[in-house]
Amino acid sequence: MYKIATVEDMVRVPPKRFGEDLDEVIKSELNDTIAGRIDKTVGIIIAVTEVKEHKEGKIILGDGGIYYEVVFDVLVFQPAVHEVVDAIVKELTEFGAFVNFGPMDGLIHISQIAESFMNYDGKNKMFVDKESSRTMKEGDVVRARIVTVSIKDRVSTSKVGLTMRQPYLGKLEWLEKDKEKAAGKPAKEKDDRKDKKHKEAKK
Repeated sequence: MYKIATVEDMVRVPPKRFGEDLDEVIKSELNDTIAGRIDKTVGIIIAVTEVKEHKEGKIILGDGGIYYEVVFDVLVFQPAVHEVVDAIVKELTEFGAFVNFGPMDGLIHISQIAESFMNYDGKNKMFVDKESSRTMKEGDVVRARIVTVSIKDRVSTSKVGLTMRQPYLGKLEWLEKDKEKAAGKPAKEKDDRKDKKHKEAKK
């Protein structure tokens, strides 16, 4: 999930930026140095949103820059088990689908794509359900639930496992068709009742 977190860190302001607005310089330098960093307590840092306060700057002998202790807000992404996310299918393999959601990638194992078994069609690069003729390919948008999270020091080495084997999960196109099908059933039953009443009235 995305959230705002308040953190504290040290930032260096280089001499070439001494004449600029200090808060804007600090925000800019922080974004350059920590955006994309993973903090295991708060998640993946997306961007610095606000500089809340900073202490008096310190000069280090032999360094022309000034160092500030800063308290600031950051936009972070922290995937949570049981969280439902919309993702884009990025790559298909024989063992599953790699999907992208926000700043992270995750894996939906072939056994977790649907309730029925999906066959991998390597020639056409898609998964196919022979019973329902449903397919899933690169670029499709899916809705999945996070089941495992392993956050490492880098986004590239962090792992997230997802599933679509539950009601209201799956490729968005499938969900829309299921919704239309479910909405059509009551309407048909209602029409049948009307026809029955009409026939009884004629009698």
